[in-house]
Amino acid sequence: MLIAEILKDKGPNVFTAGPADSLESTIQALESKRVGALVVCDGEQVVGIVSERDLVRAVARHGGGALSRPVQEFMTQDVVFAEPTETVATLMERMTDRRIRHLPVLQEGQLVGVVSIGDLVKSQIAEATFEAESMKAYIGAG
Repeated sequence: MLIAEILKDKGPNVFTAGPADSLESTIQALESKRVGALVVCDGEQVVGIVSERDLVRAVARHGGGALSRPVQEFMTQDVVFAEPTETVATLMERMTDRRIRHLPVLQEGQLVGVVSIGDLVKSQIAEATFEAESMKAYIGAG
């Protein structure tokens, strides 16, 4: 299955933060949107990604004072991207190797979505279920 198919089902919503946004507002956005990461954009340019893991590390290292500091101090700047034409298997391998759970998806340099490890696992389960049901139907029609 291609990532484009997952994005088609998920829809085009990408939740973002600005580099100057406070960690506190970022945490509130994660909570209200019920997501585990936000893409950090400066205008149309992706400059980072901030995940729950980044936030925990910020507070662990700097205490509660980190909450008033800008997200750009704590975001992951070396962003790993995906493309809509890549397969679920390819991205699962990339995410596992790099120990990341969210990938922004770029198409022709434009941010078109985000996929999580949960999206990929859900896709694989749906595909396996479909294949099993198809096999049962084929055997039953015998």
